[in-house]
Formats: sequence, C-alpha cells, structure tokens
Amino acid sequence: MSQVLDTPPQPPTPAPAPAPAPAPADDLATLAARHGLAVSGARPSLPAYVRQLWARRHFITAFATAKLTAQYSQAKLGQVWQVMTPLLNAAVYYFIFGVLLGTKHGVPDYIPFLVTGVFIWTFTQSSIMAGTRAISGNLGLVRALHFPRAALPLSFCLQQLQQLMFSMGALVVILLCFGVPVGVSWLLALPALFLQFTFNAGVSMVMARMGAKTPDIAQLMPFVLRTWMYVSGVMWSIDKLADKDSLPRAVTILLETNPAAIYIDLMRFALIDSFHASQLPAHVWALAVGWALVAGVGGFIYFWKAEETYGRG
Repeated sequence: MSQVLDTPPQPPTPAPAPAPAPAPADDLATLAARHGLAVSGARPSLPAYVRQLWARRHFITAFATAKLTAQYSQAKLGQVWQVMTPLLNAAVYYFIFGVLLGTKHGVPDYIPFLVTGVFIWTFTQSSIMAGTRAISGNLGLVRALHFPRAALPLSFCLQQLQQLMFSMGALVVILLCFGVPVGVSWLLALPALFLQFTFNAGVSMVMARMGAKTPDIAQLMPFVLRTWMYVSGVMWSIDKLADKDSLPRAVTILLETNPAAIYIDLMRFALIDSFHASQLPAHVWALAVGWALVAGVGGFIYFWKAEETYGRG
C-alpha cells in the first residue's frame, strides 16, 4: 500500500525587477564634477599644459643630461665622440666639396666657414631626428608615467644643445688656429642659438606627433634631412650662388629664406670676421625670429592637440 504525500502549494515566483535605466550623460558629468573626477589622460588646457611643463623643467634637464651621458657610454673614447663626430664629418665634407668639387674657391676662411656650417646643421638635424622618435621610441615611459608628453621632444632638443656646446669649444679652437680674432660680434651667437633652439624644438614636436602615429617616418627622415642639408649652404656659399644670373629669382629667394641656412649664416656672421653683413639675406634677423615663432608656437600647439593619443593603440 503506497502512501501519497501531498506537497503543499508553492507561492508564485515574483517577476524580476526591471533594470534601472542608464543615467543621462549630464547626470554622470555632474556626479564626476561633484566628486572631483576627471577623464584619465584627458588633454589639459593650453595654459595648464604650459604650467605642467614648467613644473617638470628639472625632469627635462635631468633626462637630457642622462641621455647625453649614456650616448657614448659603451665607447672607449666616451664623450670625446661628441666632438670627434662633427669634426670627422667636416673633414669628409672638406675633402669632397672643398677639394674635389672646389667650393672653397672664393670663400675666405673656408675651413671655419665649413666647420661652423657642419656644427650648426648637425644641431638641427640631430634634434629633428631625435624628436621623430621621441614618442615612438619611448612608449614604455609614456605608458608607465603621467607627464606632459612634450617634455620628451624638448628634452631631446636640450640634449642636442648640450652636445653642441662641446662642439662649440672645438669650433673656437679651430677659429683661433686659423687666425679668426675674438670679437664683440661673438655675443650674437647667443640669440642666434636661442632662436635656432626654438625652431628645432617646434619642428621636433611636429615630427614627434607624426612619428607617434606613423613610426615609418623615422626611416624616411634621413633622406629628407640629407636633401635639406645640401640646399642649406653647409658646404658652399649661398651668397656666391645667388649672384649668378642663371639662377631663377624664385630659387634664390627659397635658398635665402631657408631657415637652416638663416641660422647657419647668422652663426657665421657672429663668429667669422670675414663673413660680412652683405652676405646675409635682407631682414635676416626678422626671418630668424619669424621662423622660430612659427615653428616653436605652431609646433607646440600641434603637438598639444594630440596629447591624449600618445601611447595608445
């Protein structure tokens, strides 16, 4: 005989409560503002960005000095290569252009003329090349630490300026050995170098943003910079070439307003007494200031606009 156990009736299962509707974007923004929250990695305003950079000025200087010290740490001659590298380049250019191609004819103090051009051009070339890899070559640092990314291209330009100071010591020795006297005009080298540094930093920031998005640009830049060097009067006198009637006026204007050539000529005018003001293009200081402002300010703003994208993707 089986017993049937009667199961008491179960109460009905309640229906699940509807999910809460997502809060409007305005409410989320208000909530974040109430608690002092901000979007991680958001681009600050331009004045705030400048203040952040200034607050990290010691980091920029220390980073540049450390990179400069480590650059030749594996070489037996060490920091001597900071002077030897541009000097060897100048020796090669003198043999090819001065001796074989004869560009030294009609140019007084050709060796000081050439060495000055090589050293000043190397400053621009190295700054732009280092700036092109400033973000793409330091992704670990960019992703690990929060700091204004413009500190990287600026520190690399400062590193190249520090290296130029070593080269300038060798340049002074060369000038004195070839009979170029010390003059008051040497003081003009300071504003010329400041303007060139500003120009280099601006172009470096432009290239840093482009290089961060397209790293292959770093492989193309050596060819672009080599072409730029050949039209900048590093090994030959633009003034002598401009006097030739066979050269179109438009080409002459482009050569004379070339920013690299302007800063090279200003340094030659400051340091070499045989390089006269008549060899400078008209309004040369206005052009030097203009290029520095356009590149420096424009490059800085162009880099800042992509601040939140660096190191992502």
